[in-house]
Amino acid sequence: MDYEVNPPPPPPPPLLPDSPTSNMTPLATIVEAFEELAEIVNDSKEDLRLKPFTDACALVSVLFDSLGFAFKFAQMEYCAKVRGLAEASRTYATLQNVIEVDVKNETVKCQGSLSRNLRRVRQGLHLITALFHQFVSTCDCSLREAASTAYSQTCAPYHAWAVRATVAAGMYALPSRDQLLLKLNETDQSAEKRMRRFMKASLPIIQYIDELYTSRNISLDW
Repeated sequence: MDYEVNPPPPPPPPLLPDSPTSNMTPLATIVEAFEELAEIVNDSKEDLRLKPFTDACALVSVLFDSLGFAFKFAQMEYCAKVRGLAEASRTYATLQNVIEVDVKNETVKCQGSLSRNLRRVRQGLHLITALFHQFVSTCDCSLREAASTAYSQTCAPYHAWAVRATVAAGMYALPSRDQLLLKLNETDQSAEKRMRRFMKASLPIIQYIDELYTSRNISLDW
C-alpha cells in the first residue's frame, strides 16, 4: 500500500516544545493539546498526523518528571520513543503510515521499530490516564496508592521483573498529593477538572492507536 510522504522539513524541534507565552500551567497546556487531537480523531474525516501527535506527547514528559524516581524508567522509555516518532514525522505524515511501513517490512514488533515506539508511547499515555483516574477518584487516595494501581493496570504486565521491582521500590519516594499539585502549579479543584478533561480526551486517542493494530490483526499483548 502506498503511503503519504511529507516533503523535507526544517530541522525538528526539541523534545519539549517551548512553553506558551500565556500563564497556562503545564497540565492546562497538555489538556488543550490532547483535546485538539481528540477532536480530529472523533471527527473521523482524516488520519491523525504524526507531527501534532508527537508534539502533544512530548508535553506529557513533564508529568513523568513530576513523579520523580519511581517513574524514571517509564519517563526515559517514553521520551526516547516520542523522540523517535518525532524524528520519523519528517518522513511519515500519519500514524497510519508508520504502521503500514512496518507491516510491509514485517518489523511491527521488532526492537526499535516505529510501530513498537508507538505502542510504548500509547502505554505511557494509558499510564497517565489511569493515574489521573485513581487520583481524582477520592481525595483520600495517596499518590503512592494511585500510582501503584495505575502502574499495575497498564505497564507492569509488559515490564520485566527487575523493572517492576525498581518501580515498586521507587513508589516510596513519590511526592505527596500536595507536593505534586505544587509542582504542577495546580489546586485540588483545578487539577481535578483538568485531569478529567485529559482522561476524556486521551481515551479516543488510545482507542484510535489500538485500532491501527487490531484492524491489521496485530495483537496488543506485547
